[in-house]
Amino acid sequence: MSDKQLGKIRSSIEENQKLLNETLGIDVSFDIIFREIKIGDKKAGILFVDGFVDDETTTLILQTLLNTRREELVPGTLEKVFNMKIPYVAVEPVNTLDDAMFSALSGPIVLFIDGEKQALEIDTRIYPARDPAEPEIEKITRGSRDGFVETMLFNVTLIRRRLRDPQLRSEALRIGRRSASDVALVYVADIANPKMVEEVRKRLQEIDVDALTMAEKTVEEFTTKKFWNPFPEVRFSERPDVAAAHLMEGHVVIVVDTSPSVMIAPVTIFHHLTHAEEYRHDPIVGIYIRWVRVLGVLSSFLLVPLWMLMVLEQGLPPPGLEFLGPEEEYAIPLMVQFIFAHFGIDLLRMASIHTPSPMATALGLVGGLLIGEIAVEVGFFTPEVLLYAGLNAIGIFATPSWELSMANRIILLMLILLTGFFLTTGFVIGVLLVLVRLATTRSFGYPYLWPLVPFNASGLLNVIIRSPMPLQKMRPDYLDPVDKTRKK
Repeated sequence: MSDKQLGKIRSSIEENQKLLNETLGIDVSFDIIFREIKIGDKKAGILFVDGFVDDETTTLILQTLLNTRREELVPGTLEKVFNMKIPYVAVEPVNTLDDAMFSALSGPIVLFIDGEKQALEIDTRIYPARDPAEPEIEKITRGSRDGFVETMLFNVTLIRRRLRDPQLRSEALRIGRRSASDVALVYVADIANPKMVEEVRKRLQEIDVDALTMAEKTVEEFTTKKFWNPFPEVRFSERPDVAAAHLMEGHVVIVVDTSPSVMIAPVTIFHHLTHAEEYRHDPIVGIYIRWVRVLGVLSSFLLVPLWMLMVLEQGLPPPGLEFLGPEEEYAIPLMVQFIFAHFGIDLLRMASIHTPSPMATALGLVGGLLIGEIAVEVGFFTPEVLLYAGLNAIGIFATPSWELSMANRIILLMLILLTGFFLTTGFVIGVLLVLVRLATTRSFGYPYLWPLVPFNASGLLNVIIRSPMPLQKMRPDYLDPVDKTRKK
């Protein structure tokens, strides 16, 4: 978008059309249309993007307008058209050409009438959209199979389907000077802390960029302003039930048009360790699933450096664990072997993403079996290295949050290097650096390690144990919600 503002709507429809043509290139772009019509012998025009409008609804509206007689419109033409002649609910006046232009580019029709200094926005848009389907990343064995899609309105509707609360708010924002992307800030007014909502709203409004090219990821980078912290300060989710559950705790949800993922803020690291699967089973089963998952996450970045430390540090393994080291001599240092295995797993993962689905299984077999077996035979890897690298990969894929799993990959690489070079000292320093980074991280001003820092006994108990829903009487303290109780 040019920095030049078009200003208020002119009373001359020819002047409006000329200014819009100069800015939008209507005579160049085949999909942007300005259709001239007559309403009661008065010149009029409709501006729209072909492909965004619902043909049947638009035809019905145009038929009504074209059949209007002049005496039905004067005096007060625009007011009478607005109140009496458009058989549609989503209609509102527009005062400036800039608003009219962005409305049309977003999908609605904009109606101009000669002699009027206002236009009418008629929201008959219908976006190309796919049906809600189960998210690929957040699959569950039981429960709903609908997931967010690329249309913001559909996504907000999926949330409202689960929360028929009159206090549920969905504020519409437009971000990006050129993209003018639609963004919705969703929260429950009498639960979410007003200061927290205002902070999130302020950060969204302060985004100054030409386009949200990567949708919600661009929004995240601008709102969190974290560039070198690998830990995710928001939670991404493609499940409406997960978003609804967080809204009931007092979080806010940010929905960006064109993205099937929503942002949940603020969050702690423990939000990235929970999964909807835990709440689709009996509490005792949910507790077991949570503990197994947490052990898998810890193993994804601690198992390999711990094993290296046991092997490289003489006298460190306790009695009974002497078998941990490789039985055969190895020419390549263990640190180098693990680094190559680390990169190899990531390379195989990236290759599988870009491989057509029917061939992905074959790629995994080739990478995991053929290459791994030959690498052991030629002495490039010891069998134990492949074993622990495989266990590490399982822990990565067991992590509920894909963003946290990628952060753990960075931590693992750092711990491998520090342990390989400095042994016990390096391992301890690496773990301390991770803990300090976690303790100093804040998500929209809220502590990332709550309920450990600051310590909260009841909150920590809920993290360790998946408590039954009837016993969850209070909302999380750290969000300081307006309505703190779930049950009266």
